[in-house]
Amino acid sequence: MTDHEPQDRRTKPTRALVLHPDIRGAERRKEPIHALDEAVALAAALPGLDVVEADVVPLREVRPATIFGTGKMDEIKTTIEAREVELVLIDGPVTPVQQRNLEDAWKVKLLDRTGLILEIFADRAATREGVLQVELAALSYQRTRLVRAWTHLERQRGGLGFVGGPGETQIEADRRALDEAITRIRRQLEKVTRTRGLHRAARAKVPFPVVALVGYTNAGKSTLFNRLTGAEVMAEDMLFATLDPTMRGVTLEGGTRVILSDTVGFISDLPTQLVAAFRATLEEVLAADLILHVRDVAHPDTDSQAEDVDTILGDLGVPEDVPRIELWNKADMLPEDARAALEAIADRSEDALLISALDGTGVTEAVDAITAQLEGVRRRQTVDIPFSEGRRRAWLHERDVIEAERETDEGWSLDVRWTDRQRMDFEAL
Repeated sequence: MTDHEPQDRRTKPTRALVLHPDIRGAERRKEPIHALDEAVALAAALPGLDVVEADVVPLREVRPATIFGTGKMDEIKTTIEAREVELVLIDGPVTPVQQRNLEDAWKVKLLDRTGLILEIFADRAATREGVLQVELAALSYQRTRLVRAWTHLERQRGGLGFVGGPGETQIEADRRALDEAITRIRRQLEKVTRTRGLHRAARAKVPFPVVALVGYTNAGKSTLFNRLTGAEVMAEDMLFATLDPTMRGVTLEGGTRVILSDTVGFISDLPTQLVAAFRATLEEVLAADLILHVRDVAHPDTDSQAEDVDTILGDLGVPEDVPRIELWNKADMLPEDARAALEAIADRSEDALLISALDGTGVTEAVDAITAQLEGVRRRQTVDIPFSEGRRRAWLHERDVIEAERETDEGWSLDVRWTDRQRMDFEAL
C-alpha cells in the first residue's frame, strides 16, 4: 500500500442501516425512537461500522418468512441501494429463515440484535475467560443458523464471522464440529473458573468489603470507578465499554478500605446465551457486600433501564438482602428544574443520591453513604486458627458468625460472616 493510495481504500467502513421494527400491539418497554437510538449506539460500539441511515419501521404483524410485507421490503431495498448500504442491523430477533430471505432479497448482509451484541462482546472481551465466554455464546448462536461472511470488516478487526470473513464464502460448519468446539471451550472454561476460584479464596482472606458497581450500559460506571480509584479503566461514551470486571483496592475518604468492582453494563433483551455465559464474569456482584446501582437519570428511559438492571440482578441470583444504593448519575446533563426536582427526591430518600461522576458533584456524599452503609454490613471472610488458639474459635462460635468449618493439619479454617466491629474485636483477642 502506497502513501498515495486513497484513504477510503485503507479504512473504508461498512455502511450500515439500522431498523427498529415497531410491532402494533406488542408490549413496549421504551418508546420506539429511544429503542432506535439505543440500537444505533450499539452499532456505533462496533469498530468499522458507519451508520448511514436509521429508521423505526411500523408493522401490523411480523411475517414469518420475511418480517416485513412486500411493499415495506421494496421501500427498504430502495433505501439500501440509494445509500449504498452493505449491512442491515435489525433491532430484534431474526430467525434463520428470515435472515436468509432478507439477505437474498436485499443482497446485503444482515445481523439481528443478538448477532450484533455478540460481535461487540467479541471485540471488547479482554480476559481469557471473557474471550472464552464469548466464543461459547457465539457457537451456541451459530448452531441455529448458517453464517454468511462479509469482507469489509475483515481487514480491520477480528470477530466471530458474523461480520467478518474471507469474501462472500458461506461458512457451513456441521453440528458435530460445532459441538466438539463447544465441548472444548467448556473444558477450557472449567480450568479458568477454577483459577478464578483460587483468586476468590485469596480475596476472602482480605478483610475488605467488596463494593460492586452495576448499571445499564453507558450509565457512567467506569467514569465513577475512575474517579474513585484513579484507575485508567476505559470510560467512553459507548455501549459495552467495559466487558470484564475490573477490581481495585481503594481507600475511601475517611479511611474505609474496600475492593471496588466495575462490571459490564446491563442491557434490555440481552441474548440468553450471554446472560448464561457471563454469569461467571459477573460473579463479583454475587459476592458483593454492597451494590452501587449507577443510573443515567438524564436518559429518557432511565426508569425502564433501572427495571432491566433489577431483573438481571434477580436472574443472576443476587440475594435481595444485599444492601444497595442508587447513584443517580449525569446530573450535569439535566436541565436546572429537573435537577432541582431530583435533588429534592434524593434528599428524602435513604438509598439514593444525585451525582455527576464527570464533574464530581455529589461524589463525596456518595462516599459518605458507602462508608455508613458498610459499617453495619456483615461480610464473609475465611479465617485460619491454629490448634493452640482454641479460645478464639470458641469466641466465634459464641457469636454465631461461623458458616462453615474445616479441620486442617495446623488447626481450623472457618468461613465467617461478621461485621467490621466483630472482626476488629476478634483481631484484638
